[in-house]
Amino acid sequence: MTRITSRFVLLIASAAIAPLMLYGAVSVAHLGTGTEQSVREGNLRVAEQVGEQIKQYIVHNQRVLRSIGLELRAANLELWQQTRILKDYAIDFPELREISVFGPGGRLVATSAVSGTSLTVPDAANVGSDGMSVAPLSLDRDGLPTTTLAVRIPHGDQSSGWVVGELALEELWRMVDRVKIGQEGHALLLAENQRLIAHGDADQKHYIASSGQPGAPRLPEQDFAAALLADKSRNQTHYVDEGGGDMLAVAARVPALPWVVVVEQPTDEAFAVAATLRRQLLVAITLALLGTVVLGSLWSRSFISRIFALKRATRAIAEGRLDERVAIGGRDEIHELGDAFNSMADRLVELQDDVRKQERQAMFGKIAAGLVHDLSHPIQNIYNSCKLIQKMFDDLEYRDTFKRTVDREMVIVKRVLEDLRNIARPIPLERFPIEIDRSIGEVAESMQQLAETAGLTLRVEAGARAAYIEADLFALGRVYRNLIINAIQATAPGGDIVIATAVEGQRVRISVADTGCGIPPDKLSTIFDDFVTTKRRGLGLGLAISKKIVEQLGGQIGVTSEVGKGTTVTLDFPRTQAPRIALVAG
Repeated sequence: MTRITSRFVLLIASAAIAPLMLYGAVSVAHLGTGTEQSVREGNLRVAEQVGEQIKQYIVHNQRVLRSIGLELRAANLELWQQTRILKDYAIDFPELREISVFGPGGRLVATSAVSGTSLTVPDAANVGSDGMSVAPLSLDRDGLPTTTLAVRIPHGDQSSGWVVGELALEELWRMVDRVKIGQEGHALLLAENQRLIAHGDADQKHYIASSGQPGAPRLPEQDFAAALLADKSRNQTHYVDEGGGDMLAVAARVPALPWVVVVEQPTDEAFAVAATLRRQLLVAITLALLGTVVLGSLWSRSFISRIFALKRATRAIAEGRLDERVAIGGRDEIHELGDAFNSMADRLVELQDDVRKQERQAMFGKIAAGLVHDLSHPIQNIYNSCKLIQKMFDDLEYRDTFKRTVDREMVIVKRVLEDLRNIARPIPLERFPIEIDRSIGEVAESMQQLAETAGLTLRVEAGARAAYIEADLFALGRVYRNLIINAIQATAPGGDIVIATAVEGQRVRISVADTGCGIPPDKLSTIFDDFVTTKRRGLGLGLAISKKIVEQLGGQIGVTSEVGKGTTVTLDFPRTQAPRIALVAG
């Protein structure tokens, strides 16, 4: 551990300090540029949003005028009715101080004004392709900004009329006043002739009244707006305002209007965060350089010791000791990693318990489903026979049938229950020499009828000479029957089942081969597990019990299969000498 710690300190001294210094130099150099660019982009987005709001405000009032024209054109109204409609609109939309309707040739049709109108139709040069016009900004009698909106309304002939409205722009003042950038940043709105429409700084609102007047002072913002209208790429600049302060300004054109929104902010406020970060960065780099070498050794020792603790705990978990936990001090990520490790270990214990519960539930479900399948048929047969015996008790022949039926079905029930008992504990076996060919022949003979009923050919291919193994005759016969029944159930009518024996040195090999459907490769490794079956129903204990019996007898069981061609199960036992009585008889 000491050697690793020394190397760690050397690594910090040689590899960490140089990148830290380089990073500090690059960061300080680029911090100002990056922050300024970020501030400019943020302020520009604000200016663009304000421009879009102003555009929507103008478009909204143009739509109001268009709806007035369409309403008056659609109905054949008297003059007093048209006048009443215009006055109602003027009341509903107070920013439209006056609304007048002009017919073809500029003839006044109706107006909301009480004593005549000062509005006129726009010049053709000021009308856009959409049939709308926004007049240059002017001041009303109260010194408030106003403009005139005109919307062309087609008539039935080729000529057209106009709906003209005088729009008060006080609402634009409120829009601009709501824009606040930091503590001292604000927005301005200038018209096409750089005339000031609105100013967000309360101390400079007096420039609105004097803007555009002869001899009025020209503001830097006006020159900036003129430059933007002449060159769209010039949307940001620095300048000194009338108070002598250095300002960062950005500008955005109002869509579809020759107006400009300027957002300005003192540079010392705009870049205050960058200056603070620059100072903090320089201090942090200096302290880091001084403290890296001094604290590197102590920190590396604690760091590496905690890693070793995690390594030991991880190895313990991998070995199965799920109760292993770590206690790591500190408040850093390694401490959090230790807490995460402990949480993971706790979760593993919970998951292990859940898996065990799920396995038990799945096993019980398989047992229940298998029992229902394997026992329902014999129990139903017994039940039906019991109902019939009540009616046919005096029939001696049926009594014998009833007895045979009950005995046969009870044998099936006992076999299922015996399978369940044997899977949970070793099967008691009595070993003595058994001749393989004879034991196989007896079982095959007893199952010929079942094979013929299924339309299959069952035959035995005995070896050239007699062979004996140490085994339990009943248990071994049970293995044969399980394998033959599985082969019968897996083979279609017309197929073959062949039981063959062979002697290979001191081993005896028995194979049960069928020409059935075969077993998929992904299921071959699990067919000998408890409660696993490739059939649709059943407990899936036949092969599991067969494997347990074969292994208790010192043998081995294996299987090979090919889907669509068949399956071969092979039993391999150690050969034994024939019993003395067999030798004498021979």
